[in-house]
Amino acid sequence: MAEDSARVITLVVVDDHPVVRDGLRGMFDSAPGFRVLGEASNGVEGVDLVARLGPDVVLMDLRMPGGGGVAAIAELTRRGDRSKVLVLTTYDTDSDTLPAIEAGATGYLLKDAPRDELFNAVRAAADGRTVLSPAVASRLISRVRTPAAQGNESLSGREREVLELVAKGTSNREIAAELFISEATVKTHLTHIFAKLGAKDRAAAVAVGYDRGILG
Repeated sequence: MAEDSARVITLVVVDDHPVVRDGLRGMFDSAPGFRVLGEASNGVEGVDLVARLGPDVVLMDLRMPGGGGVAAIAELTRRGDRSKVLVLTTYDTDSDTLPAIEAGATGYLLKDAPRDELFNAVRAAADGRTVLSPAVASRLISRVRTPAAQGNESLSGREREVLELVAKGTSNREIAAELFISEATVKTHLTHIFAKLGAKDRAAAVAVGYDRGILG
């Protein structure tokens, strides 16, 4: 446990407002267990900075001139970057939330989140766990409920295992290794899970899983 408690989580802050960047840097650098490696003022700069510095977590704003957050998240996902992206924004509308999560964001918090909630969210994101603010989670659940009339079938034991690993942020390759099955089989299980839950992607399936008590 001592080794875990001594772990330092590294961050990159991507936001077009210097005051916000300064505030986040000061907050994290003054707290034990965190270190801000660098800052960027838009998504394009952010992707380059993340590629150079390899932080554990990226705090990403969404609406920025010169390169928005959703495009940056999608590019980091496409590159297979190991950094986890935690969206930190003032907006919680569907038009912002869902594209960011679909692009590959690990979590989504609003900028008015309490300090301790933000610290906990960064720790969770670094561990690959999905982090959604209550307002965002309720929006996501209401959105994925809409097509769920056909999604009332129960999951098999193996499908439940796969969904639990997805909820921890585990990749298909890691799921395959942990369950001693092929990646193709993992994808087949995910297809069945999405159909049974009426979900179109991993984040939506996790949201429905929590909503229905499949995930604890």
